[in-house]
Amino acid sequence: MSQQQPVIRILLFSSLFPSTVRPIHGIFVETRLRELVRTGQVQTKVIAPVPWFPCSGERFGEYGLFATTPHFEQRNGLEVYHPRYFLPPKIGMNLAPHTMAMAALPLIRKLISDGFDFDLIDAHYYYPDGVAAGIIAKKLSKPFVVTARGTDLNLIPKYAYPRKLILQTATAASASIGVCQALMDSLQALGADPTKLHTLRNGVDLQRFMPEPRDFARKKLGLPVDAKLLLSVGHLVERKGHHIAIAALPLLPPDVHLLIAGSGPEKAALQKQADALGVTRRVQFAGVVPQADLKWWYSAADALTLCSSREGWANVLLESMACGTPVIATNIWGTPEVVSKSSAGVLMATRSDQGLADAWVRLFTHYPARVATRAHAEIFSWDATTRGQLQLFTHMMHKHSTNIA
Repeated sequence: MSQQQPVIRILLFSSLFPSTVRPIHGIFVETRLRELVRTGQVQTKVIAPVPWFPCSGERFGEYGLFATTPHFEQRNGLEVYHPRYFLPPKIGMNLAPHTMAMAALPLIRKLISDGFDFDLIDAHYYYPDGVAAGIIAKKLSKPFVVTARGTDLNLIPKYAYPRKLILQTATAASASIGVCQALMDSLQALGADPTKLHTLRNGVDLQRFMPEPRDFARKKLGLPVDAKLLLSVGHLVERKGHHIAIAALPLLPPDVHLLIAGSGPEKAALQKQADALGVTRRVQFAGVVPQADLKWWYSAADALTLCSSREGWANVLLESMACGTPVIATNIWGTPEVVSKSSAGVLMATRSDQGLADAWVRLFTHYPARVATRAHAEIFSWDATTRGQLQLFTHMMHKHSTNIA
């Protein structure tokens, strides 16, 4: 830098953040923060609360992982704290913002007393995380910003009490950020001040996700070289729509094979579905694939499919495109902002097996060149988002200092 820029001290607050035991959970939040820190203009610490649970072990599923999450760890040069908050069954949705704030406050006060008197709170996921951050910010007289990421605004506001708290938080926040314009339109429709709403889309790491030769990638992964490969990446839950991809296989040519990367509670049901449809030999479950290895799977595939019922801004779409592989996706929320050209892929007319099959035909009727698909992804680098954050945070600090002067 030609001139010394003031360093902004940020406390990132979000339960969506990776940990040793859940290394890809909320990876997009960590990536955005790392890109910000790389500018040299930001110092940060991370508060990533996890629900308290007394027992560990695989039989307890995700809650068993909560119990084994370290209270403190360093990830990629970032200091990450994992305070425990109480999340009771049934009534947990309404209590979560309050218990999350109560659990984190003592730790945050200690960080301040130890010398990290941060300038602002950068919260991710509006409910409960953003609401909890608002409670903390009020008690500490700090400005805060909340980034909406999907379900927090396209599902949770259907419940009256969370909707009330979300709107109160949007009013108290210095700003709200959406990873797609559709989320900010939704927040404005709830009654938020449009002058405080900003769209800063997620980018893609163009160095990590680069095209590899398709045949080489297939041989490396032990995949059939001559087949057509459709890839579906994401947690194995209903809303990700892996079952739709399996259901579409009988409607697709017999040389089409489906690769599913991810883990989750629906795996057994998906395997049973494949058996019932007689397509077991055409479905391969890859399990959880580390971020560093995903480029091989994207590069090996002829197309990525994302059959989600809800998405704010799906990073897998850009990751696939960056590897030169076009996508087939449901026409929801921020997805049309990503799949905006024929070189990117196609959108399904309906979220269904027939919708996917029809989209497959449309894609392969005018299949894009890999270089064109990669070129589309290149317009979504992190640079613009990082600049937007720095400008917004600097403005927040100036306004806050003016108000307390």
